[in-house]
Amino acid sequence: MARYQKSKVFLHLAALLCAVGSISVATMNVTCGKDFISILVEEEFFKYYNVGVEAVHLVNASCRAHREEISGSAYFTVHTPMDQYTACGGKPLEKNVTHITYSLTLMSDPPVYGNIVRDPVVQIEYKCIYPYIRRLSLAFPIISFSSERMFKVDEVDAKVEMSLFKDHTYTEAFTSPPTIKLGDQIYVQIQVTEPEDFFHLKVNECWATQTPQANDKSGFSHTLLANGCANDKTTSFGNGTPHPAGKNGEGSTVRYSFDMFRFIREPHSFYLHCTVHLCTPEDGRSCIPECKTISKREVVVNEQAQALLSYGPIKRELPVRSNINLLTLVLPLGVIWTLGIFLLILISIAKAGIRRHMTNT
Repeated sequence: MARYQKSKVFLHLAALLCAVGSISVATMNVTCGKDFISILVEEEFFKYYNVGVEAVHLVNASCRAHREEISGSAYFTVHTPMDQYTACGGKPLEKNVTHITYSLTLMSDPPVYGNIVRDPVVQIEYKCIYPYIRRLSLAFPIISFSSERMFKVDEVDAKVEMSLFKDHTYTEAFTSPPTIKLGDQIYVQIQVTEPEDFFHLKVNECWATQTPQANDKSGFSHTLLANGCANDKTTSFGNGTPHPAGKNGEGSTVRYSFDMFRFIREPHSFYLHCTVHLCTPEDGRSCIPECKTISKREVVVNEQAQALLSYGPIKRELPVRSNINLLTLVLPLGVIWTLGIFLLILISIAKAGIRRHMTNT
């Protein structure tokens, strides 16, 4: 099993030059850490091109190299924490089913002689490849709680993701199974994340079950979407947001919402399942469902381009029960009894006074 910490890759690569000329071989030491990437390059390589350490940096010039001596040898080195990868000019992540690749470029400013430049700029690209299955253990990137499905459409690998968001802005996704009050809205987003903006996405069916199994008939189920159209009176697409995404079949992202509910019998929590269909740009119109007519248009679909996504459990937030304070009941009764006894004493004193007065007269 691959290890991130202390995993070192020794490379002997030719530096990429911006001008035609001789090529010097650079001996590099790249360390792919769990939350950092670092590179060491022998100082002699940069001396060949008359480059000092003060002129060496990443794409973002603020991420600079420094000189370090190790076992009597001098190196130029750059240490890049993962949370600074993008800021330092790291290239967009390359992903496949099994691995994720980070790419950085070490470069130099051209040496200037008066008003001219004679020496070429040095550029060295280096990469770290991590097992994609371990992505959750990496400090970067952060993966939200979601349901993902990878499948192949016409020899193109496509990834579809379903997430639940906290409000209608669709800016903050739940990072753990959500707990929602009855009557509050649930905001669902289903999106083609790879490749971006190529396929059109249609959500065919969405339903809720009491168990994680989508086709489990042992418990209750409730249908939210059928044939790409709302089948629940509280379900709506897009939710009126200004974002163009949302309408079913018109883009690579579908958003819909519905009111939280519970089943009449335990368990009250439920799992959400959706079948999705991908359309190529050529057949994009066939992705748009006709929901205003009673009889839906029957469309022949490519079975290969369909997938099932499941999410859950979605739990019901129980109402807060107010604790009855017995003192609030005992105190008034005690006051009443005290007042009653006090009144009886006053009445007895008054009667005794009247009898004495009558006796004296």
